[in-house]
Amino acid sequence: MEDLEELLANNREWSEEVRSQNPSFFEELSEQQSPRYLWIGCSDSRVPANQIVGLAPGELFVHRNVANIASPTDLNCLAVLQFAVDVLQVRHVIVCGHYGCGGVQAVLDDMRLGLVDHWVRHVHDVARVHRAQLAGLDDRQARFNRLCELNVIEQVRNVAQSTVVVDAWSRGADLAVHGWIYGLENGLLRDLGIRVGSAAEVDAAYEAAIDTEVRARGS
Repeated sequence: MEDLEELLANNREWSEEVRSQNPSFFEELSEQQSPRYLWIGCSDSRVPANQIVGLAPGELFVHRNVANIASPTDLNCLAVLQFAVDVLQVRHVIVCGHYGCGGVQAVLDDMRLGLVDHWVRHVHDVARVHRAQLAGLDDRQARFNRLCELNVIEQVRNVAQSTVVVDAWSRGADLAVHGWIYGLENGLLRDLGIRVGSAAEVDAAYEAAIDTEVRARGS
């Protein structure tokens, strides 16, 4: 069995480095967390949430799963969302996908992977809703990229229509839901042009994000 001592050594080195820069960092961090952001992202090991946005521990509340899905039936995601919005009172919920997503690829190529096939049925639903747009793209890579983007946009709508977020808005909470995507090839984030700040904005923001991308691609 592989020895994990290297990881423990890395942890000690990291802890010492942080304390050398700020001796009270961990003491202060242990007393409370007050992040302004909730990140709903993919479990992919190549997309480290805190690092790619340059935030320290305690500044970003994170939920990750295969293909960054925010299903209205996923109690895990909803519990994280509720804690972030109601208890931590985050100001921004960021749904972030990434190009080259394995879960999206499995849907696009109709791959069988096992139990995860049931989970990515949510992405199959996205592909079915937008099948005409995807079919209009001749290049397979273009379809792959577009399905990654469309999946983010659909999950933003799911978050914005959740009872957690709708109830928060009804209480006057200053809360916005955003859709971003990350490029593995260059390490850059891209805003997909969907930002929802109230229940009344959901449909218009969703349609605008879809239409903007269609026009940009000349579809």
